[in-house]
Amino acid sequence: MRIATWNINGLRARLDLLLLWLRDRKPDVVGLQELKLQDDQFPRAEIEAAGYRALVHGQKSWNGVAIVSREPAVATQIGLPGQEQAGARLLGAQVGGLEFTTVYCPNGKHTGHDDFPAKLRWFESLAAHLEATAKPDRAAVLCGDFNVVPAAIDSYDEASLHGSIFHTDEERAHFERLLTAGFVDVFRAVHPGTQAFSWWDYRGGAFHRKHGLRIDLLLATPPVVARVRSTEIDREFRKKQNDLTPSDHAPVLADLD
Repeated sequence: MRIATWNINGLRARLDLLLLWLRDRKPDVVGLQELKLQDDQFPRAEIEAAGYRALVHGQKSWNGVAIVSREPAVATQIGLPGQEQAGARLLGAQVGGLEFTTVYCPNGKHTGHDDFPAKLRWFESLAAHLEATAKPDRAAVLCGDFNVVPAAIDSYDEASLHGSIFHTDEERAHFERLLTAGFVDVFRAVHPGTQAFSWWDYRGGAFHRKHGLRIDLLLATPPVVARVRSTEIDREFRKKQNDLTPSDHAPVLADLD
């Protein structure tokens, strides 16, 4: 079973890229973020023609999340309770024997912006939701764009960026609370000492200069982690494919027994 997460950065602009990736990588379940479209604008016909079904929690012009899967998924949570004003940022479902949740966590802009404390409150609500819904021995995946660099190794320049957005102690403490709610960072569990990134700014040749951050994550509970055979950041699809413009995020994949 192959699971994945991808911040697509505008699905209308990158539908052909997504369809190409689905054909090439053949995932079973994918969490998508930053759709930037409403539910009725989601390209269901094209996705179904590729052999997939979709659950969508969209929003006009901003945010928006979806779960795309080979098997039909059953929605269990649409939106983060208490954080509706923050937009369409969470979608949970039962699919393929998993409790599968995709999230698009707030960016926060910068530490002096009003969006920064709002981001921390959103994380508090997410942790509270996970703690309230936790079940013993559950097979759960929490994936998405977390907009937090979990540790120094996950930044191209921790020395200069520590304390700035994505790199603050406050953000990292809130991320750690997700782990204490029963989740494991799959990539880091498999590759404890590997520096790898999932997001690169479009500007300044960041991708080619290896100036990136690892902010797109697959988190899973121990019963799922025990099934992980491999995991990778799919850098090839951060590159232009057949003249198709990539997202600024790469997909993250994991193969399960």
